[in-house]
Amino acid sequence: MNEKHEASVKLWFDGGCRPNPGAMETAVVLRGIADIRRGLGHGGNEQAEWLALLHALEVAAANGLRDIILIGDSLSVIRQATRKQSSRSAEAKECRERFKQSAARFDRVRLRHTMRAHNLAGIALERARWMQQGA
Repeated sequence: MNEKHEASVKLWFDGGCRPNPGAMETAVVLRGIADIRRGLGHGGNEQAEWLALLHALEVAAANGLRDIILIGDSLSVIRQATRKQSSRSAEAKECRERFKQSAARFDRVRLRHTMRAHNLAGIALERARWMQQGA
């Protein structure tokens, strides 16, 4: 009974573009630190949300995490990733497959929906946009 039990670690993710469709960007927040990616090409909000979910898996893997909870505000992407909703486009199906393959590398992956106002990654992304405009 001396096994070390790793607690689940929460990562918040968000993706967006302005205008929609437009230039995509993503953010992932882990332990209070935001990792923001810009220049991800041209696309719509749902595509940006998928990229953010995949970004969260990359951040988790880079930090050696094994048991993760991914928290986002895109109910559609979360429902597609958990197969509670079918993916409509070929692009979404491809992202779902990439998610499935990447998630298989972890011991445990859970997805949770949160309201936009409570999404730390969304807040970080909005703050970064605001700071960029002020620069």
